[in-house]
Amino acid sequence: MKKTRRSVAITLLLALAIVGVFGVAIAGFSGSSNGGSASSEKSAASHAKNASLKTLNVGSDLYPPFVYSDEYGNIVGLDVEILTEALARIGYKPKYQLIDWEKKKELLANGELDCVMGSFSMTGRENEYRWAGPYLASRQVVAVDPESDIYTLADLKDKVVAVQSTTKPEGILLNRTNENVPQIKELYSFSDRSYLNPALVEGLVDAIAAHESSLLTYEKDYGVTYRILDEPLLEVGLGTAFDINDTRGIDVKLTHAYREMLADGTMERLVSKYFDDPSPFLNVEGLS
Repeated sequence: MKKTRRSVAITLLLALAIVGVFGVAIAGFSGSSNGGSASSEKSAASHAKNASLKTLNVGSDLYPPFVYSDEYGNIVGLDVEILTEALARIGYKPKYQLIDWEKKKELLANGELDCVMGSFSMTGRENEYRWAGPYLASRQVVAVDPESDIYTLADLKDKVVAVQSTTKPEGILLNRTNENVPQIKELYSFSDRSYLNPALVEGLVDAIAAHESSLLTYEKDYGVTYRILDEPLLEVGLGTAFDINDTRGIDVKLTHAYREMLADGTMERLVSKYFDDPSPFLNVEGLS
């Protein structure tokens, strides 16, 4: 059977999202502090330092735990912390805005954004952008219901799979760039990644494919259980993307800052706040 791709509009699944047991809002953490002269002085110094930094407009979509909105509507997450620290080391600060992920290249080209970041795979896109990174390693994997009869990539033959549009899993499954991927029956490409999980739970698809880290986070946050196939679709490096014609050199400086953070333990400290075992994410030297 010929494999097809369906681009599914968000509105077609609104009912599913409402009826399903999973919400799409992501709750974050907030900090508190006590008053006092010491804290006031520290805050003033921090504000002064922050004011001296140049601003970079950064685009992303919601991709917990890398990028998400906290209870106050602030954009937070692992990637936000990593980029904020790295940019500060080279004299910049990020100003985040949520974007339609499918339009990221256009927004970079017209100058509306300086860069995009949000668990964004460099692998296979090396010539599409100017990259800073890799700053972390990640695996693209397939997840199924624990009772599913799918145990290997080969078992995906004639199955229906869902992905987020314009992601690496979409390209791999459409073009079968991984030789272990068989001919699937149909591919659903959602513009919003939050519909992957309800689609699997409600039986619309047989499997979903995404970054392993995002699937592990969803399991932890919502108490769901997946069975992630042992065979990865792809092992990738995560990076920050600038327009291919950007000649400012910020990508080079940012790459250097990322390497410093990997070497001095900063990256491990930040990743440990979100994942129990940070070691797989830090193995950027092991990427092929």
